[in-house]
Amino acid sequence: MCAAEAPPRVAMLGGTFDPVHVGHLRSAIELREALALDRVHMVPSRVPPHRATPGVDAEQRATMLALGIADTPGLYMDDREFRREGPSYSTATLASLREELGPQARLVMALGYDAYLHLAEWHEPARLFELAHVVVVDRPDHQQPLSAALETLIEGREVASVDTLMESPAGGLLHLSLPTRMAISATAIRERLQRGESVRYLLPDAVERYLLARRLYR
Repeated sequence: MCAAEAPPRVAMLGGTFDPVHVGHLRSAIELREALALDRVHMVPSRVPPHRATPGVDAEQRATMLALGIADTPGLYMDDREFRREGPSYSTATLASLREELGPQARLVMALGYDAYLHLAEWHEPARLFELAHVVVVDRPDHQQPLSAALETLIEGREVASVDTLMESPAGGLLHLSLPTRMAISATAIRERLQRGESVRYLLPDAVERYLLARRLYR
């Protein structure tokens, strides 16, 4: 009799990816390795609820993300947010993934430390933990006190290791430091493009060719 198949391990890594750069992609690879994930869904938001609407439309940002990922094993461009009407709430995206993957899948929402500080202000923040684990990619040079609302939201949820996190399908909180921390900013890339300056080696070659050919961000 064969052993029971292990439940899938999947992460959602959302963002505007405006444009996607090598820092985004390297972080996704290292997240997959650190958590032993089957795949990372990189999800471009159509209407981000917590920041200004990007100047480049969702279809173009998704195209650039797909070009950047190319054939990288375990990374997947997931366009479900821009196929859905209304704001790109993470709860709706996680619910959709949970429905596809089943109740025993280990589902992770990964986010950066800056976004984590505002997690209690998100749409239905407690439901995020009902649907998935939250993994915070820490920045060692960036630590701030947590708000009272965030302290309440995460009370009793934090775990110290990946193994402990993956014992259950959802509900945990793990802080994670990735080995390569690239100080690359999409904002700085857009500003360089506006000034006509080089963005070589900040973006995958295919993404650079795509946006220069279409004069995006000019």
